[in-house]
Amino acid sequence: MTDQRTYPAGVPCWIDTEQPDTDAAQAFYGGLFGWAFTDAMPPEAPGTYLIATLEGRDVAAIGPGTGPPAWNTYVAVTDADATATRAAEWGGTVVDQPEDAGPGGRRATCADPQGAVFRLWQPRRRLGAQLVNAPGSWNFSHLDSTDPAAAEAFYGTLFGWELDPADETGGGALWRQPGYGDHLESTVDPEIRTRQANAPAGFADAIAWLSPATEGTARWQVSFTVADRDESVAAAEKLGGSVVGKPADDAWTRTAVLRDPQGAGFVVSQFTPPSDW
Repeated sequence: MTDQRTYPAGVPCWIDTEQPDTDAAQAFYGGLFGWAFTDAMPPEAPGTYLIATLEGRDVAAIGPGTGPPAWNTYVAVTDADATATRAAEWGGTVVDQPEDAGPGGRRATCADPQGAVFRLWQPRRRLGAQLVNAPGSWNFSHLDSTDPAAAEAFYGTLFGWELDPADETGGGALWRQPGYGDHLESTVDPEIRTRQANAPAGFADAIAWLSPATEGTARWQVSFTVADRDESVAAAEKLGGSVVGKPADDAWTRTAVLRDPQGAGFVVSQFTPPSDW
């Protein structure tokens, strides 16, 4: 067993957001989720890359950006250059060519054939998020696609993802990376099978969700676990954020779509399992 969370190739591993005002973003997310921050850039280097931590473990990052603020999802790969090439061959676009991100790893920015942007991460020193699914940390990333069938084919070919059908409530379809549950069981989560005894088959391999885009734009969204959805919404509004649409409840979660003060969208999700979970 190891205390360090690792990510097999094809598993989403990291999230960050690029913001015009990193100090303002730090104040918002630190206030909302209780994050502490450390600049990963050496003093002599230009720019900043703020690693957010919770309970002393890495959960996300904030960096500077001049474009529309957004949250980015990174997928672990063994070779960022080769994977970016395959993404382009299979109908995607390489938005930013592979480049070294200091000693932490190598990254590239791609878009799928419908235009949803995601990033590749070839880890070296920085392996990915070290705390997930706890209040204030990353829960899941979710693709809103304008062509779910095409997205299924693209990501299945690129990363080996398998898609379970959408549930009967009209919710999203679950993407799985076969073998990921075995990896978790043998590394950081030996009790995963016992804890998920009443979960749907294959849930231990879950790595993302897919739904039809409701706004006509394909995009990846990031969801954060919270202890109380309504309290988190109120806190976000007090810190200058806003609520998008109406909060939603289903059999498993209470969610709300939020925007931070600079416009980056994200989801907060409170886990509310059935009584027989």
